[in-house]
Amino acid sequence: MGWGMPTRPPATSTPSRVQALYELCKRTFPSPSSVAASTSPSSPPPDHSIHAISSLMDTITPVDVGLRDDNLEDGRGFGFFESNFLKNSARVARWAQPITYLHVYECDAFSIGIFCLPTSAVIPLHDHPGMTVLSKLLYGSMHVKSYDWVEPAVLATGKPVRLGKLHTDDVLNAPCPTAVLYPQSGGNMHCFTSVKSCAVLDVIAPPYSESSGRVCTYFHDYPFSSFSAGQAKVVHGPDNYAWLEALNVPVNINMRPGMYTGPTIQENLP
Repeated sequence: MGWGMPTRPPATSTPSRVQALYELCKRTFPSPSSVAASTSPSSPPPDHSIHAISSLMDTITPVDVGLRDDNLEDGRGFGFFESNFLKNSARVARWAQPITYLHVYECDAFSIGIFCLPTSAVIPLHDHPGMTVLSKLLYGSMHVKSYDWVEPAVLATGKPVRLGKLHTDDVLNAPCPTAVLYPQSGGNMHCFTSVKSCAVLDVIAPPYSESSGRVCTYFHDYPFSSFSAGQAKVVHGPDNYAWLEALNVPVNINMRPGMYTGPTIQENLP
């Protein structure tokens, strides 16, 4: 048995860690509409502010978000989930184990949510344009592979691919520190594959928004040796680079909405 579907914890007079996370995010991430014109909308908050959030997320456990000890891979479904993140996705084969998304909170400045992945589930390689993302592995084991763009841009000769530098290619086992990615560093393009059933608490700031130009793009990665870089040279060895091709066809992800039953966020507390 492993951590799985949620159950609501008993009420308490002590502010929950989820409430503390919301309040810290609210102080840290301004609404994009309120950002001064002189400030780049993709500029992340100061390091000390991000460190404060990641330190708090490091303390959050499955129980804190209402997850209980149960079997996630019981096959119960809630239908096919669509969001800005998955707007163009198509239904996959009936045998595919769905990923469950638990919506905690969202505004135009940030979102908080939990992705629950059964064993061998995959969230394909995708980007986070202009976003800062903090990810806390709550339980289980997950392989993470991530890239950042090589700057200035390096394009393959005659091919619609761009060179990315490998940031992470490793298996994470809970408990482990919160990971942070930034608009131009930290592994902004990443993919997840669950080694064992797992759950990831995500803070995304700001959230995906098609109207604001923050559209999720999926990629396929090719080994560096697949194409010619022309006169460009790599300084850390070819294994640390890959060619990334944006996918212009729908990406198949089987995802369902779950019911978040952790502590309710109170938006209007003094």
